[in-house]
Amino acid sequence: MALKSSLQVIVSKPEEMTVSNSHFQQVSHRFAHLANKNPTAQPNAFGKLVRVAGGRLEVSGLRAGIGARCQIDRKGITPLNAEVIGFEGERLLLACEDATAGVVPGASVRVETISDQVPVGDALLGRIVDGAGRPLDRKPLVLDEGYPLRGKTLNPMDRSAISEPLDTGVRALNALLTVGIGQRIGLFAGSGVGKSTLLGMITRFSSADVVVVSLVGERGREVKEFVEDSLGKEGLKRAVVVATPADTSPLMRVSGCWRATAIAEYYRDQGLNVLLLMDSLTRFAQAQRELSLSAGEPPVSKGYTPSVFSLIPTLIERAGIVGRGSITAIYTVLVEGDDLQDPIADLARASLDGHVVLSRQMADAGVYPAIDIEKSVSRSMLQITEPKQQDQARIFRELYTTYEQNKDLISLGAYRQGSDNKIDSSIAYRESMMEFLRQPLDTPTDFESDLVALQSFADAVDAGSGSPTSSSVSPETMLVQS
Repeated sequence: MALKSSLQVIVSKPEEMTVSNSHFQQVSHRFAHLANKNPTAQPNAFGKLVRVAGGRLEVSGLRAGIGARCQIDRKGITPLNAEVIGFEGERLLLACEDATAGVVPGASVRVETISDQVPVGDALLGRIVDGAGRPLDRKPLVLDEGYPLRGKTLNPMDRSAISEPLDTGVRALNALLTVGIGQRIGLFAGSGVGKSTLLGMITRFSSADVVVVSLVGERGREVKEFVEDSLGKEGLKRAVVVATPADTSPLMRVSGCWRATAIAEYYRDQGLNVLLLMDSLTRFAQAQRELSLSAGEPPVSKGYTPSVFSLIPTLIERAGIVGRGSITAIYTVLVEGDDLQDPIADLARASLDGHVVLSRQMADAGVYPAIDIEKSVSRSMLQITEPKQQDQARIFRELYTTYEQNKDLISLGAYRQGSDNKIDSSIAYRESMMEFLRQPLDTPTDFESDLVALQSFADAVDAGSGSPTSSSVSPETMLVQS
């Protein structure tokens, strides 16, 4: 009876339902209006340029997130592309891709895109692009897929262990500093010692499925030389080159490194073994330093800002083995004045899975590639090589190190032959070691033949003077008293 009465009340008063629905619609419209006025809901589309100081541009009236792409209008010429790198109060801080010529006070600034996706696809193979993905070879480029510019955060448990060696085509690396598939390694050297030359050899000779090359801050002519001479027509067919020469903006140089890494990740996700070559990690750090300083970040070490020391490990950690594919990464590190204690060199050495140091003295003596075996190490070599190869490499390294440590005594004639068996062996096999390290730039080797050559060297040492053993003779006894 009570239920029937309630139904009668509801049916007999339909106007109350109309009032309730109308009130609900008013409240919902009001909340929707407030949401639209909320500045965090969506970025404002337009703003104006209020200040330009060097590479730093300040914009008011525009709301967009860090990393958003913007365009700045310029009278009579194409708009200037820029990226949001920070903000102060209500003003956005932008860094531009090109020179700021033609920019006027109050210029209109609009958000172009807030997506971090970069275009990728199989059409990239054999192409040369800049840091913004524009083709530099003046050919059309149509890409139908996207990949995050800053990559995806990887679960450490999803990474696979390094278990197979990579044939680099360079005898010294294959036999003495074996690089594994998925390893991250650095080439450390000063300017003019042969980093780019060694990179070119690895690019042409390696067994990787795809090669992605990032040329950062290089001289403009070196880009074409690398493509035509180091890669060649055959090498370019399986390669992607991202070039941001020295005359490009810091934003372009930084973006080029992220783009090259994203392209490598795209091919890794397809199950391919990718070789990522970045020349150089130091110039990436220098470009990021310029951006950070323009955004007001304080320097902490040699002018480098804290963000530089956090972004380098982030960039390096994107390489490795994930799923069926892998990225083997080689980064060149420019050490100023051959100082291996440079903050960027020190950080890279701590973050990478090994380092190859190039010697200026060997390069001056005409030994190429000028790899200093004494100062170089591959942290993955013990996991991917047989104990026999490790013993043979130890024999070579001990002889090489012994000679280097006593080179001054030997050169001055202050060492008396017979004082130390290990030094005698290092002198006897010095020329054989140099011949082993020396390799013509246009002549590749293979992993198996390199192991045979290493075994022949170790057998010759064993037959000639036995395996090198430690000596108790002190350095003082090696001096010839005048």
